[in-house]
Amino acid sequence: MQEPIGAAIVGCGAIFPLHAGAVQQLDGVKLKVVVDSDASKAEQAAAEYACEAASDYQTLLERDDIQVVHLCTPHHLHAEMATRLLRAGKHVLTEKPLAHHLKAAEDLLAEARRNEAQLGVVFQNRYNASSQKIREFLDSKTLGQLLCLKGIVTWHRDEAYYTDSPWRGRWETEGGGVLINQAIHTLDLLQWFGGEVVSVQGSVTADALGDVIEVEDTAHASFRFADGVRGLFYATNAYLANSPVELELVFEGGTLHQRGDCLYLIQDGLESLISEPPVSLDDAGRIIGKSYWGSSHRLLIADFYDHIRTGTRFAMNGEEGLKTLRLIAELYRSSRTRDSR
Repeated sequence: MQEPIGAAIVGCGAIFPLHAGAVQQLDGVKLKVVVDSDASKAEQAAAEYACEAASDYQTLLERDDIQVVHLCTPHHLHAEMATRLLRAGKHVLTEKPLAHHLKAAEDLLAEARRNEAQLGVVFQNRYNASSQKIREFLDSKTLGQLLCLKGIVTWHRDEAYYTDSPWRGRWETEGGGVLINQAIHTLDLLQWFGGEVVSVQGSVTADALGDVIEVEDTAHASFRFADGVRGLFYATNAYLANSPVELELVFEGGTLHQRGDCLYLIQDGLESLISEPPVSLDDAGRIIGKSYWGSSHRLLIADFYDHIRTGTRFAMNGEEGLKTLRLIAELYRSSRTRDSR
């Protein structure tokens, strides 16, 4: 029998269980090591998932039994860790963002192009049933030409969210606020659906947390895409609830409206449900992850390993991760200069 693919996960925080659970359910993959700079966190996670614990990811570099490394670490660590792991011949799957600022992401992508190992980025919402259905409508042109689209994110993050994890809320370590952390998935979908972005105009502010963070908690923008499609975007962490993300795409022949991961088609004043998500459960029957995170981590992770096995290029690669970071950088630039480009 072929030896299982050896996997390691670096970072045992909030997103870690989604990765660990997904890896454990994959045939032909074995989670061998979990890593966290807090040794007690690593040991607790290792006990739960029956694997080794380590406190320094560099111990993975020389291990021939580790072929894939998942990065679930703070943003500012992604690029450096991924670069060293790629150089050591490890395939890397990193949580978003690709890096905490554009230059670091560009340098990482250049490194990935020099290596045979694959670099994947977790934009799991592309795997949601509603996203896949929207993609089908776009590709088939069943509803005619796309005219405009919008995305709305209204979530809540309190002071403790930042003070309990001091890397958050700082330019140097998080690289931004609501744009680069919470709303980056919605921005990724907007550019995936709308195509090449040729103009961005918008602004960012700290409406509720200005005395706690140095980055933004609220942002809005207008996008113009290459084929004339217009896009609108609004995101905030200043709400008092984590409402489902809303997406709307207006076509010549109808409108697609996503609410709470359910997709509706509106034609001639009539609304019909055309897609709803499956519920992701753990082995004990509990719902995995927060409802507003989406339920497609397992699908993306399984797809990544399928591409590792076949040696084919994973679609959610560094180039795709860079597109959304460029969009975010342009929005920050527009906010500073009050100019569109």
